Amino acid sequence: MPIDLIPRADWGARAPRGDYSRLSSTRGVKIHYTGGRVDPAIVDDHRRCAAAVRGIQNGHMDGNGWMDIGYTACVCPHRCVFVGRGPGRVPAANGSGLNSGHYAVLGLVGNSGLIIPPNDMLLGILDAIDWLREKGGAGDQIKGHRDGYATSCPGEPLYAWIRRGCPRPGETAAPTPTSSWTESTVNDLPLLEPGATGRHVKTAFYLLKARGYAKELDPKVIDPTVYSPKFVDEVKKLQEDKGLDKDGRIGRKTWPKLLGL
Repeated sequence: MPIDLIPRADWGARAPRGDYSRLSSTRGVKIHYTGGRVDPAIVDDHRRCAAAVRGIQNGHMDGNGWMDIGYTACVCPHRCVFVGRGPGRVPAANGSGLNSGHYAVLGLVGNSGLIIPPNDMLLGILDAIDWLREKGGAGDQIKGHRDGYATSCPGEPLYAWIRRGCPRPGETAAPTPTSSWTESTVNDLPLLEPGATGRHVKTAFYLLKARGYAKELDPKVIDPTVYSPKFVDEVKKLQEDKGLDKDGRIGRKTWPKLLGL
């Protein structure tokens, strides 16, 4: 299937405030997520996708003070690739000192709302990578934003796919040194016990909501970075439903259930 490329004019991009730094090649591509909430309604309403990309550009130009959107391209749940800075131009999203090494491709998922990348988004990311290899001299590397930069980006579900070697949906992932790619992914995640804090707790919180639990837990009221008693109770409900020991700990058996593996 040919790439479904959305030119800048078609998604309503603002003109850049200056000239791009040129790139003739990169070591590869780094994958990103928004780091905020993505409205799940975009899955069923493609018109919202262009609006989301415009919002990201506005945030980068007006909030960050960048000359344009920081990504090389953005990919929506409908396998469309929105041209950002485009091939042959240095992105701004990878971090200081890291931008010339890799192009930056955003998957339109976040840390709440739409968290799990749909299959068509994964296919679109692969389309974007092929495009950047053909048109921008991108090398073979496919990494997450967090590889080399201290961030939770691109989120656990998308990063798990990257760690598996970015298999096309429906294909079998290449074998890993451990007994399965699930074990390889989960082994990189910490054991969360009641009272734990930090970004992994926040990831677990929103994954739990994505699985249909913790509906009454409002992140505006309860701190999603703290593994609080109410949060623990919701995890125990998931564990009971999945036939696991209701110990309230998120470890090697519970993480896969949260990730939908």
